[in-house]
Amino acid sequence: MTERNEPRLTRRALLATVGVSTAALAGCTGSGSEGPYDAADDGSDADRESDDGGTESGEEGPPTREAVVPLDHDLESFNQNVLSGGVSQDGIPSIDDPEFESVDEVDGRLDDGDPVFAVAVDGEARAYPQSILVWHEIVNDRVGGLDLAVTYCPLTGTAIGFERGGTEFGVSGRLVNSNLIMYDRAGESWWPQVLGTAIDGPREGEALIEHPVIWTTWERFRDVYPDGAVLTERTGFSRDYDRDPYGSYNPKRDYYEDDGTMFDTMHDDDRHGHKEVFIGARDEDGALAVEKERLREDRLVEHDVGGVPHLAVYGPDLDTGYVYRNPEGASIEVDGEEYLVDGDPYPADDLPLERLNAFDAMWFAWVAFYPDTEVID
Repeated sequence: MTERNEPRLTRRALLATVGVSTAALAGCTGSGSEGPYDAADDGSDADRESDDGGTESGEEGPPTREAVVPLDHDLESFNQNVLSGGVSQDGIPSIDDPEFESVDEVDGRLDDGDPVFAVAVDGEARAYPQSILVWHEIVNDRVGGLDLAVTYCPLTGTAIGFERGGTEFGVSGRLVNSNLIMYDRAGESWWPQVLGTAIDGPREGEALIEHPVIWTTWERFRDVYPDGAVLTERTGFSRDYDRDPYGSYNPKRDYYEDDGTMFDTMHDDDRHGHKEVFIGARDEDGALAVEKERLREDRLVEHDVGGVPHLAVYGPDLDTGYVYRNPEGASIEVDGEEYLVDGDPYPADDLPLERLNAFDAMWFAWVAFYPDTEVID
C-alpha cells in the first residue's frame, strides 16, 4: 500500500473560486448546521461496528473483474493527487438502510424537472433523487436481487452503480480530480468513482463491476417506470433535502452552472466549458466522450476508439445516451425512436452489440481522468 498523502486543500479554502456562497456551503466543512459534511450524526465507523469489532457488512470485499478501464495516469500519480474534501471518513454518511415508496406515493414531493438517478435490475426499477444523494453520495442497496452501491459525486456530476457483494461502500472524505473516492468497509481500499479501480489498499489495481445508473428527470422516470420505487427522505439522518448546498439543477444555478471548479485536477482542457455535460464510456480500446447536446440533436454518432468502431445512440424516453462497441461494423440507422441494426429494429438501450457502461460527466472531470479520450463534440 502506498503512503497516503496529507490533505493539501479544503473546500472552505476554495469556496471563493466558484459561484457558491460561504453561507450556502457552511455545512460542507462541518462548521455549520445541517450541511452534508456535518460531523454530528455522521454515521462514523464507530457507529457501524458490530459487537465483535468487525463491520456489519462482514469481511468479504466487493467483487472485481479484470481491469478493462484505461488508466491514462498510473496509480502512483492518482495517489499523489489525492486531496482532502474537508471532511473525515464517513463525514458524508452513506445510506445503508434505504426506504422506498411507490411512484404514486411521491405526491408532488418532486417537480417534473428534478433530476433522479434511475436503476433497473431484473424488472425492478428504482429512482434515487439527486436532492437526497447530494447529501449522502452513496446508497448501499439491493435491487432485483443484486447488492449494489448507487453512487453520485456532486462535484463531477457523475452517477455510477457498483456491485458490492458482501460489503458496503462509504465516503472516504478524499477526492481526486474533484471526484468522490469511495472506500469499501471490508478492506478499506480507495476507489475513485469515475475510475472504478482501486488506487490504494489491499485491492489496489482491481476494477469493480459496474452497473448502469441513468441520469434523468422525475417526469421521465415516472412515465417509463410507473410501477417503480423512489428513495424516500427517511434516511436516518437529519438533513434539509429541500436545499442543495451547491446550488440547483431545476433551474440550474451556482456551482452546477458556474464554470469554476473547487479543486486542482491532474489535467485541464479548455476545449469546452468545465461543467458541459458529456456522455463518457471506456473499455479496453480507450475512452470516449460524446457531447450530450450533440447526441440529442444527431441521435446517432459513430467514432473509432483505438481503431475499433464505436457508436452512441440517444434514448429520448430517459434523455440519455448509450454507447456500444461495433467491431464487426454492423450497419446502424435511425428509425424514429428505434434504430435499425443491419435492417432490424431495436430500442436504443438494447442494440445487439456490446454495450458499455456510459454515464453523464462534467467535461473537466472526464478529461482529467482521461486526457487521451476520443471526443465527439
